[in-house]
Amino acid sequence: MPHNRRRSEMIQTANNPAVSVKDLRKNYDAVEATRGVSFDIMPGEIIGLVGDNGAGKSTLTKMIAGDVAPSSGEIRIGDSQVQSSSTTWARDHGVEMVYQDLALCDNLDICANIFLGREIVQRSALGFRRLAHDEMHRKAEGLLKMLDVKLPNLREPVTALSGGQRQMVAIARSVAYDPKLVIMDEPTAALSVSAGQPVLDLIRRLPKQGVAVLLISHRLSDVLTTADRILVLRRGRIGATVKASDTSEGELLHLMAGINAPNED
Repeated sequence: MPHNRRRSEMIQTANNPAVSVKDLRKNYDAVEATRGVSFDIMPGEIIGLVGDNGAGKSTLTKMIAGDVAPSSGEIRIGDSQVQSSSTTWARDHGVEMVYQDLALCDNLDICANIFLGREIVQRSALGFRRLAHDEMHRKAEGLLKMLDVKLPNLREPVTALSGGQRQMVAIARSVAYDPKLVIMDEPTAALSVSAGQPVLDLIRRLPKQGVAVLLISHRLSDVLTTADRILVLRRGRIGATVKASDTSEGELLHLMAGINAPNED
């Protein structure tokens, strides 16, 4: 369970995209969900993705995460070109996705949720395999300390946590295995503004670990205060790419609506 990229690896990859998308298209019969989407995400960069319902955000992120097969186009994760659509392949090559429903198991504790599906096992003296609870607990503590996440006893079931704390458990799980990219699907949608702030603070700390973030949110204020760049998706295409520091909610709304946007066919 690596917690930090080696500095030499970070230096070597600093100028290469963590993820590169070129001319990505997805058709559902006659419906074009995405129409030639291209962009790069650099290591340690936070990219915001905004757009109205039906703009293609969900389809685009699911293609990157391996949930949906593209009709055409190219996705590269680091130096590897995606050859087939598979969430397992994507995760093995460094793409994690935190879905809006979080996919946590309420009956399990914090530690067990962090290792869900990737449990550490050990063999007893008699050769039986069993979960290495102490080792997982120790590594989970180290991970949360590295991320500066303060949670109750790791033996606490996640059902006892607040919404913001549950979100932080899901994010911690996503970065536990040194990903290149973490996709965040509406991480603050179910939270109040005050409860969502610690979650946004955690997202802002992820680049320190060399992790790139693709942040999808309808809360434009969250994207503006968290992202480095913002991609505006409209009718399945990137309508605009803007620096978060150089734009505003008003301008983003205009771009999402196609006002003052380039001509569309």
